[in-house]
Amino acid sequence: MSKMRIEGSFVALITPFNADGTVDFKAFQDLLKFQEDNGTAAVLILGSTGEISMLSMEERREIISKTAKMKTGGMKLFYGCTGGDTKTSIDLVRFAKGEGADGAILAAPAYICASEADIEQYFLDIAESTELPMGIYNNPPRVKTDLGHEALLRLFQHPNFVVHKESTGRVGQVAQVIAGNPDVAIMCCDSPNLGLVVPTMALGGHGTANMTGNLAPAEMAALSKPWTTDTDGFAFRESYMRLLPLLHYTYSAINPVAVKSLMKAVGLPAGDLRRPLTGLKGPALDKGVEIMRTLGLLDQYGLNAATRIAAE
Repeated sequence: MSKMRIEGSFVALITPFNADGTVDFKAFQDLLKFQEDNGTAAVLILGSTGEISMLSMEERREIISKTAKMKTGGMKLFYGCTGGDTKTSIDLVRFAKGEGADGAILAAPAYICASEADIEQYFLDIAESTELPMGIYNNPPRVKTDLGHEALLRLFQHPNFVVHKESTGRVGQVAQVIAGNPDVAIMCCDSPNLGLVVPTMALGGHGTANMTGNLAPAEMAALSKPWTTDTDGFAFRESYMRLLPLLHYTYSAINPVAVKSLMKAVGLPAGDLRRPLTGLKGPALDKGVEIMRTLGLLDQYGLNAATRIAAE
């Protein structure tokens, strides 16, 4: 069987909630259709954008079970399966596979600040436990453990790894990983503060693993298209500079506060953030709505920003 290949926009999806705080599965279905209809190649459910650390294990399993049944056969559904230790992560990966997931994304367990060697073995142990396609999310700003390119390239020799998301502050690492020519899709975080998108795409990366696609899926799909011709770089530059205000806005507060607040403000089915997080209000939120309006995204997606949070 050929190895899964993902190129383009890989969107880290929010978790929508009802007014009573329960998971809104009708909204999940609508959001998945919104992504697939607008060119998203794959989504990550239960990532940090999905507020995974504030979901119970029962909620995580229910989300996996119910959303996996929403697959249409086009867009791939990956799930965040990082647990607090190796066994919990393996259990989640196996559960996701049994429920029909297309793949799993794993980061180093948060808070424990494990060594690079321990985390390399953690990823390898999980890869050996299942045949589910998996991705590695190297996210030292969030989990305080960092994998260098040599460790990553060793791990990518395992056939179960199919995608890599890089969020390190070391821009040169992207080049070192791509130069190793691993048989995985190389993607990067869309944060303009990290500055990885431009070098990743210019060096031959396969797309972006982003959260801005929650608001602008077609635009992020275009921005995340791998370069195959001499003119692709010019088209990318135009798209990137146009979207830069929105990219900066989505990272103006800790993930996913800005994204989810703005989604709700423009009429996308998002619901509130789970406490202790609270949404943006007033001028901070109005700024995001104005960016969406200026970019023409409200009209393009038929969104309604008539309800102003600033009036609350």
